[in-house]
Amino acid sequence: MDDHMHGMPGPGIRPHHDKKMMTHMTFFWGKNSEILFSSWPGTDSGMYALALIFVFALAFLVEWFSYCDLTRPGSNQVAAGLTRTFVHALRIGLAYMVMLAVMSFNIGIFIVAVAGHVLGFFFFGSGFFKKPSPETSTEPGVREKTGLPP
Repeated sequence: MDDHMHGMPGPGIRPHHDKKMMTHMTFFWGKNSEILFSSWPGTDSGMYALALIFVFALAFLVEWFSYCDLTRPGSNQVAAGLTRTFVHALRIGLAYMVMLAVMSFNIGIFIVAVAGHVLGFFFFGSGFFKKPSPETSTEPGVREKTGLPP
């Protein structure tokens, strides 16, 4: 005798009551999924590719917002604080959207989310593209800026 009832989904899949799509509770590979919004991308390959690009861009933007400073030196403290708060709220909102996309358990979405974070960190957080300043130079005779008194 079978250990499961006929007509019921297998382990790791939960049915939507009003829809034909299934919610996966384990990682899977395929274009037929729902990511962030009901019936999106659905079963269309082009929409799945757009979803991959969208999630990559979200993850990349999260990293940009993590390392950008939109305030100018000497600007009003209140305006600078409000700007930083707004950027933080935007970054957290985008990060949660990436998290929810990954919770679709689609391996393609997981891969592009990680790739977006990695490339975003490489461009904005690693310091690879920044010109060394005299404060952070490692040349002999030049002190490293540590924020500590001399």
